[in-house]
Amino acid sequence: MKNALRRIRGESQKNIVKLLDQLSGKYSAWEVWQDFITMSAISIANTLGGPYVQEREKTYRDRMQKYTEKEQLVFPQMFAEMVAELDSNPDQDFLGDLFMSLGLGNEWKGQFFTPYSVCKAMAGSTYRTDLKEKVEKKGWVSVSDPACGAGALLIAFANECRVNHINYQTSVLFVAQDLDFLAGMMCYIQLSLLGCAGYVCVDDSIARPSTSYDDRGLLPVEGSRIWYTPMYHFDIWQWRRAACQMDLMIRSHKEATVAAQAAAVPASECIKPEGPAMPPITEGKAGQLTFF
Repeated sequence: MKNALRRIRGESQKNIVKLLDQLSGKYSAWEVWQDFITMSAISIANTLGGPYVQEREKTYRDRMQKYTEKEQLVFPQMFAEMVAELDSNPDQDFLGDLFMSLGLGNEWKGQFFTPYSVCKAMAGSTYRTDLKEKVEKKGWVSVSDPACGAGALLIAFANECRVNHINYQTSVLFVAQDLDFLAGMMCYIQLSLLGCAGYVCVDDSIARPSTSYDDRGLLPVEGSRIWYTPMYHFDIWQWRRAACQMDLMIRSHKEATVAAQAAAVPASECIKPEGPAMPPITEGKAGQLTFF
């Protein structure tokens, strides 16, 4: 941990490293970090309720119970440092940067997070000048990252919106996905603390991409792999979901009605014979039918 302090930037990151150091004699930094991220994500998600509260609460207790009462106090202190830092400076990938500074990238399947400076440049090039017009026309826009990592690219986009005077909390839906649970939870925590409305899907974005009932990603297919941010339950997004659900119901009813009407049309009206039209049939003098 002492070597990590040389690479750390900011007082909050240094404080978290010192707190981690209090537990490193008994547990590895990798294990403590996993527990910190998992329990922090669950503490946020379970305030919202939902069908997976008990399952996630059990995971929380299983993680926490291996620490002594004194050791358990370290985790809320680290959480408080993280909240304070993101509140004072939202324009950063706090967890991703700290994760890499601690040298945990080598443990994490040999993968590394894209530096925030690069993500910021990418977000700047992705941002379009007509975004305000789209927001005014459609009410809101959605942005997605299928390999979100700790969420650096989405965070950079949120800050790009903020700089351009767009309230991303009410005007942008953030959809993130990552195969790795730890990375997904780091993204979930940061999006939640920054007030981004949306959700994180923990799954393979190639084999099982996040899907939704609507074409804008507002109503994802439910499941334990979906983690909703607190802002997603904010009033304005609840109204939008309700309107979207109503629109889907009306559209479904219309499609069912059209299908029923099509099925009720007589076959003679649906099938048009090929070739010249048949001549009219008339009744002859002898009462026989004739074409002439």
